[in-house]
Formats: sequence, structure tokens, C-alpha cells
Amino acid sequence: MADNSSEITWEEFIKRYYFEQLLSLAGEYPERKSLIIEYPDIEKYSIELASELLETPDNVMRHANMALNNIDLPMDVTLDDTHVRIVNLPTDVEIRQLRSDNISKLISVTGIIRKATEVRPKLITAAFECQKCGHITELPQSGTKFSTPFDCDNEQCGRQGPFRLLVKESTFVDAQKLRIQESPEDLRGGEQPQTLDVDIEDDLVGQVAPGDRVTISGILRSYQREKGMVKSTFFDLVLDGQSIEREDHEFDEINITLEDENEIEELGSSPDVYDRIIGSIAPSIFGYDEIKEAMALQLFSGVPKHLPDGSRIRGDIHMLLVGDPGIAKSQLLRYAIKLSPRGIYTSGKGTTSAGLTATAVKDEFGDGRWTLEAGALVLADKGMAAVDEMDKMAKEDRSALHEAMEQQTISIAKAGIMATLKSRCALLGAANPKFGRFDRYEGIAQQINLPPALISRFDLIFILTDETNTQRDTNIAEHILRGHYAGEIDAQYKNVKSSKVTLEEIETAMEVVQPSIKPEMLRKYIAYSKRHIFPVLEDDSRQMIIDFYLNLRSQGGDTNSPIPVTARQLEALVRLAEASAKMRLSNTVTTTDVNRIIRIVNESLKQVMTDPETGKLDSDMINTGMAKSQRDKAKLIRDIIREVQQDHDGKAPKSEVILRAVEAGMDEDKAEDFIKRLKREGSIFEPSNGFLKTT
Repeated sequence: MADNSSEITWEEFIKRYYFEQLLSLAGEYPERKSLIIEYPDIEKYSIELASELLETPDNVMRHANMALNNIDLPMDVTLDDTHVRIVNLPTDVEIRQLRSDNISKLISVTGIIRKATEVRPKLITAAFECQKCGHITELPQSGTKFSTPFDCDNEQCGRQGPFRLLVKESTFVDAQKLRIQESPEDLRGGEQPQTLDVDIEDDLVGQVAPGDRVTISGILRSYQREKGMVKSTFFDLVLDGQSIEREDHEFDEINITLEDENEIEELGSSPDVYDRIIGSIAPSIFGYDEIKEAMALQLFSGVPKHLPDGSRIRGDIHMLLVGDPGIAKSQLLRYAIKLSPRGIYTSGKGTTSAGLTATAVKDEFGDGRWTLEAGALVLADKGMAAVDEMDKMAKEDRSALHEAMEQQTISIAKAGIMATLKSRCALLGAANPKFGRFDRYEGIAQQINLPPALISRFDLIFILTDETNTQRDTNIAEHILRGHYAGEIDAQYKNVKSSKVTLEEIETAMEVVQPSIKPEMLRKYIAYSKRHIFPVLEDDSRQMIIDFYLNLRSQGGDTNSPIPVTARQLEALVRLAEASAKMRLSNTVTTTDVNRIIRIVNESLKQVMTDPETGKLDSDMINTGMAKSQRDKAKLIRDIIREVQQDHDGKAPKSEVILRAVEAGMDEDKAEDFIKRLKREGSIFEPSNGFLKTT
């Protein structure tokens, strides 16, 4: 290949295409040290130069940097130590596709930052003083090994040392090691995500943190493996990073063409778009229309707000499905993750707090230092995290979710590392009742093995019960078997040569489980809505939400009444209303949207916050785990025990306590239950058999 690259060529290119950016760099130097150049501009200028850049990048990048450092500027600034950074390369290689052909070529890789070491100085030119004559010899350092001079540069001395490194006279540059991992959504089932180590220097350091999605361009290097004094024939690959592009916007990995955009806008303007989206969520699962509607709202999410005081209000909607075993909760979770352009699925039984949030690890990477490794909620940033079997998680692991759900950050203080990672994701959780089946007459907090503080952070909670109903059971059975039949004839058509099944028969059978909008199109529709639609509440809609909230609150106007809802539910109403408008690709939240979400929220509140004894809404069932009516009865039992204690030398006979509770209007069985509950909580204890005492 002819040598098209030279300092003069690059000087001419920069002056023609990037002179304004160069002046801007000169104005900000030395705070900014990089000139970002788009690869397509180099192609426009000279295809030969662009091709040479990819094939022999070391030589070409040296010319580019020399041209940038020596270019004449109309201002009194010398751009020493500045760099040309090439972005938007055509050679985007998957980490698992890296081969020996790529060594010493300029490539780019895309993925998630898994680990990042601390920024440390790296020696690039070492100054050595000869201990015999005092002469200073400068020696450039390249590769990973520290080099010392063979003999003294001073002709009159010429001795082979000894030499002393002069740190002050030597030149250092900031350096950092990164480990980049393939994006989870690009993997086929069962594949382990592969990683690549990246070396970065100077102004590139400190830009990224674990969990960030990036495209890194650089020159692929190979270093020989060594074990002790033995050198191996195997080499390790390391990317010498030249530029980093961060993917700041959600759903950036989805490419929407002009044709897609037209189809999306046409779909958004159709009157039945809402029903079509709901019909496209898990069509293989019969019924659950309200839950599918809520899942659709969760996929679109509300609008995150940044306030002048620096606080942030989340736009993501959190949802919890609680229900009997075998009613397709996990199926719904997996379908939601499939539709979310950035989704992570994890099951509570095999998940620790480190796997959910982040963990500090120590290994050979980065000289055995402690580094952060991002967990599921960090990797799902700006997407969705589905956590199945939440009730099976260990207590300390569940506590990691509190901050991640409301503040949408994860604070780490481990192994001397203090960090705050972002986890701006919607959480879709599923849990089974503690005793196998759901009891309609018990509060939700007693039946799920989750703390009330965590349950209260969910915007919507749905209870799925498996009740016998001949008509519904028949419909479910027919739907499931039709789905199986469609799968059977499709498998037979593909695998049995003598099969008499026709394509028309398969298409007809598949209609039952065919989503109204194809999953690929729905993903693009969601991504488009998240990028371009930011709805605002109309005055009528705002007033409607306020009226609904005040109406609910007024049910607790009496001092003895329970508090029906809290401000947390009000924020949930706003988020859901915004999501409803985004589903229609509308920038305005109308009263129709508000009516729709009031129906959904009412259903959720009715299922979860209705006190089985009084039939009234009571937010305490979620927030404290006990309804006000139950709290009052527990207080009554404690008061009775205190009174009876005084009459019986500090010990209250259990039979008399129950008798007085019955006289006060309480059922005998209920009184027994409350005594057991108070003993479990530690409010009362049994000093001897048949006697009670308050703590």
C-alpha cells in the first residue's frame, strides 16, 4: 500500500474540515486535549488515507498527532500533548469475533464497562542518572516492561551503570485499565459474555464507570504470556484505547429507519393503538388484561424530572405481581424483558445483593487492586429489571433494593471504595404468598415475605389468584391447547418430510398466539416514544388527578379512620398518566388518559389496601404491614393485659384477658390470634404457662 499519510496531509485535512473545532480546542487547552474527528470525514477527504488508517494505525496516528501539535494557530497557544481521536469507525468488531487478523489494526468494540481501575501515573520517558559520572540519559518506555539503559550516553564514561531513576525529570502520563464486556442483549442463550481489557491514557481516563455502555476505538495489541521465567506461545489481546464514545441515551442500540418512523407514526395515530399494544403483550397467556395494560404502561414509563434544587423525580414505574403458583407470573416477566430494549432477568433465589447492585472484587486485573463490578440493576440502567421469586431473597439482599427503587442510585461503600452508581430502571417483581396460596382475608404484608417499606415503593401491585370458574377454566384450557397445537404442527412441518401440514394451516393455527404488533416493531415503537415523546398534563387532567387523590384522602378524614393513600400513590398516578399518553405518541396527557389510569389504580388499591375487616382502603396495610383496625385491636389486647396484670401481682391470666377482650366486642378466635401475633413481635411474653405480661 502506498504511503498516503504524512504530517502535511493531516495538516491540510484538519484545516479544511476541523479548523473551527481546532480553534475551540486551543481556547480550552490544557483542560481539553483531544480533537474528535469523524471517520466518514477522513473517507470524504481521501479513501486511501482512511484505508491506511485502519490497516497501519500506529504510523498514521503518529502523523496526525504531530500535525495537530505543530499546526500554526492565529493565537498564542502551542498545542503540546494534544491528541487526534477518531470516532464512528466502520470496523465495529464483536469481542468474541476478535482474531489474530485484527492485531495492530484500528478497530472499535461496543459493550458494557465491567471494571475500571483507579487512575495511576504511567512512565513514558525515564530519566536515568549515571552514578559514576552524573550524566543524565533519557530512555522512552514502551510496552509493559520497564527498560533501563545498557550503558551511559556520556562518551567519556560509557560504563554500564549503575543508574538511578530521577522521578522529577521523568515524564509521566495518567493511565487506567478498563474491562469491557459484551452487551447481554447480543448474546445467544447459554453463551458466557466475553471480555476484553483496554488500556487508556491521558484525557481519556476517569470518563467511564462500571455499568456504562460504550464504544471504544483503539489499536489491538498482543502481549506474550509469561509464567515465571517461562514464555508461552499464547498471546493475550489488549486494546490500546484511542477514543471512547458513551451511549448516554436510552435505547440507543435500536436503529430506527425512516420507513420504521413512518410506520410508528401511522400506528400511533390509529384509534385502536392502545388495545393493539396490550394485545401484543404475552398473547400466549390467556386473560390478565389489566396486568398486561399495566405492563404496557411500565414499558413506556413516565417522564423523569430534574428540579432546580438538584433533586430528581423518577419516571420509571415499579410493579409487583403476587400470586398463587402456576399462573404464569414468570412467563409475564420474561415477555416484558423480551420487549424492553434493555432488560435483565434474575431470580431471587440465586441473587445476592452484590449480584443485584455491585460488588468489589480483587483479582489479577489492575495489579490486584479492588475494583467495582456492576450487578443486574446497574446493567439494566435506562431499561427494565425483572426480579422473579422476590420473596425467596435473603433479608440483607432485599434491603439493597430500597435505594435503587426510589432514588434510582446504588451507593457502594466496600473495600474502601465509595461510589454511587446509576440504576434508572423500572422494576417488575414477582412473589409467591408465604403459605402457598393467597388468603383473601389476610393482609398482603402478612402473606408476602417482603418488608412493608419495600412493598410501599411499588406503584402498582396486582394479586393473581387461582380460583375455579368453569367458564374461565374452559377458555384457558382451550387457549393453551390451541397454542400447543400451533407449535406441534409447525414443528412437524419443519422436521417431518412426509408431513401433510400446509403453510395455510400453520398460519391459521398461529393466529391465536400471534401478537397484534410484532415484537421487533413494538420495541422500536417503545424506543421511539422514549426518545421523542415528553407529555405534559393538561389543566383538566391535573385537576382530575388532584380530585381523585383528595377524594381518596377524604375517606380518612375522621381521626379514627385509616389513611387510605399517601403522596407516594399520587406520584404513581402522574407517572402512569404520562405513560398512557406516550403509548399514543401524544405530548399531552388528556382526561381520557387519567380515566384509564384511575381505573387501573383503583383495581390495584382495591386488591391490596382493602382492610378485610372494615372493607375500607387503608395505606397502612402496605406501609406498616398492619391495617389500622388491626392495630387498634392489638392496642386493646395490650391495654387489657396491663389492667389484668395490676390485679394479679404483675401476671395476667390468659383466660381472663380473652374474657375481657370478648366483653369489649372482639371475637374469641381473633383475640387468640392477636395474642399470638403480639408474642411473635415481642410486645408481650409468657412468664409462665397460661399467664401473660407486657414488655
